[in-house]
Amino acid sequence: MRPFFVYPAVALLVASPLAAQSGRLTEIDVFDLEYAGDPRISPDGDQVVYARQYADVMTDMNYSNLWLIGSDGGDHRPLTTGKFTDHSPRWSPDGSRIAYMSNRDGTPQIYMHWLETGQTAAITNLTDPATGLSWSPDGSLLAFHKLVPEAPLTIGQLPAAPAGAQWAEPAKYTDKLVFRFDGLGDLPSGYWHLFVIPAEGGTPRQLTSGDRHYNGGFFGAQGGAPQWAPASDAIVLSANLREDWELEWGDSEVYEVSVADAGVRALTDRRGPDSSPTVSPDGRRVAYLGYDDRYQGYQVTRLHVMDRDGSNPRTVSGGLDRSVYQIRWAPGGDGIYGLYDDEGNTKLALFQLDGTHEVIAEDGGSGFMAYGGFGVSYTVAGDGTFAFTTSRPDRPGDVMVGGSGGANRVVTAVNADLFAGKTLGAVEEIWWESSRDGRPVQGWIMKPPDFDPENEYPLILEIHGGPFANYGDRFDVEKQLMASHGFVVFYANPRGSTSYGEEFGNLIHHAYPGDDFHDLDSGVDAVIAQGYIDEDNLFVTGGSGGGVLTAWMIGNTDRFKAAVSFYPVINWYSFSLTADMSPMAVRYWFPGLPWDNVEHYESRSLLSVVNDVTTPTLIMTGEEDWRTPMSESEQYYKALKLVGVDAVLVRVPGEAHGIWGRPSHGMAKITTVKGWFDKYATERRPVS
Repeated sequence: MRPFFVYPAVALLVASPLAAQSGRLTEIDVFDLEYAGDPRISPDGDQVVYARQYADVMTDMNYSNLWLIGSDGGDHRPLTTGKFTDHSPRWSPDGSRIAYMSNRDGTPQIYMHWLETGQTAAITNLTDPATGLSWSPDGSLLAFHKLVPEAPLTIGQLPAAPAGAQWAEPAKYTDKLVFRFDGLGDLPSGYWHLFVIPAEGGTPRQLTSGDRHYNGGFFGAQGGAPQWAPASDAIVLSANLREDWELEWGDSEVYEVSVADAGVRALTDRRGPDSSPTVSPDGRRVAYLGYDDRYQGYQVTRLHVMDRDGSNPRTVSGGLDRSVYQIRWAPGGDGIYGLYDDEGNTKLALFQLDGTHEVIAEDGGSGFMAYGGFGVSYTVAGDGTFAFTTSRPDRPGDVMVGGSGGANRVVTAVNADLFAGKTLGAVEEIWWESSRDGRPVQGWIMKPPDFDPENEYPLILEIHGGPFANYGDRFDVEKQLMASHGFVVFYANPRGSTSYGEEFGNLIHHAYPGDDFHDLDSGVDAVIAQGYIDEDNLFVTGGSGGGVLTAWMIGNTDRFKAAVSFYPVINWYSFSLTADMSPMAVRYWFPGLPWDNVEHYESRSLLSVVNDVTTPTLIMTGEEDWRTPMSESEQYYKALKLVGVDAVLVRVPGEAHGIWGRPSHGMAKITTVKGWFDKYATERRPVS
């Protein structure tokens, strides 16, 4: 599983006059950061179009526009402008047009930009948003997914309101197991289906139908884009068409949909997820991702290939103990590109059909956070030139171009103007042995700007969520802001983290939280051993699964002076009955339903150790968080109060999981952390 949460990116195209001029990164600089994402290289490999993400200090909103740049780094210019969300740019097969999505006229629509004339026009007039845009190889059609709404459920019938009467909003009925989803809110009635529309505009034609989602995602969350066969006569996609699809989230299959008659046929049939299909350039084979599901908490996702009719399936990446994602056929059909994370580093590789692979680029990242896989994207031109999102601790998301025999080169520097006047926290890697069983564990130390090893610094242990996720040495705005306030920030990949293989990931199977405490606690010891940490000023924080482990840490040790737990799960029993992802959790993270496994659920809940907590603790959660609902945080807050622990509960209006929907709310996360930790620091001189 990916982490509990998804953050939107933030930035600003033009340097804000409000930005602080100090040599350290400050919270207001959030409005000056930019992130280059979703790079799409032109068919001839000469240009890249990408989404340049930013935030506006006056509206406190996140936006994105499209920019063009030559593959050699020249001719860098905006394609769109304005306070809108322009995204998902897609080149036409002949390179003469770019289709993209935008909300600039209200409801998101598909737009077309003609490179030769510079003209732009909306080619749809949709009443519901579209996702997953893709061109047919012959350039005649665009495919996308769209919600097909249905009348909402009602039971009984109210009498009609008198003319002019102002009655309350009607009651909301549902018979769905999952009726709201984090980041989406209350799910609308209906299902996501596959559509095609002429590239010149016109009336969309619906290809799939019925009471199942055909977008490859969960409950309306966006899945992969539909993938065309080279003859433009069929589309392959993944969908879960099981009768019990709400309970068995992951059991999807690969399907082929005929464009002519909308016929649907299954190409796979096994227990487990089969997803992300893509047809080879010669039309003879289909590559896809998946595994035989064993209801493990973490299983490595393998790259597979089968014949076009679904026969002769075989595993390609079986020799690699890492999950592969985002696959694309090489232009000549002799290999398959894919991403995988290895020891906290996202790599782009070319897999040969014999199972071998070659890494062609490293350091993939979105630039917003240190998580692996989040926001990483790449595309490949017909000549093998590729564009790839890259991030390093001192570089938020930028575009790398490589391939075709040349050296990989980063062609954008969207934050060069801001960073010219800033000193960032330097990051170094550290390995240590877990006190639990001697296993090697990897982490990173971010030092404050102007670090002096002769001084002593307060330490923040910052714990990742997921729990099946990984940190790496990528730019992370939250950690950089913590470091700018004079903290050494330590973040790590304890057992259960991805990018170290299936065995390491499953050390927490049906045992989370648990021995990850020892990995993290001995990691703190390893950082202290560096000689520059003030042992009287140790602090701990984390979000989502990291919020879980924050509460677990302070339930097992009193070494931390204060803690901040962001959007945690506290009571697994109530989580399984209130969270959006509960159907998955009870099958993969637990041995069964909570009332059949009461002792198991209670032993892993954070209330089981609340009597041992003495650490002053602040809990901060979005009021519209449906991934780890506010009720979890309220339970912990009241439990801490009842046992006499100094505690504060912070509720953030309008925010989903992650608390970055509005930039000011993301900034408030860091100012709250600093304020809470400064309150309990021993003889600490705050850094302004």
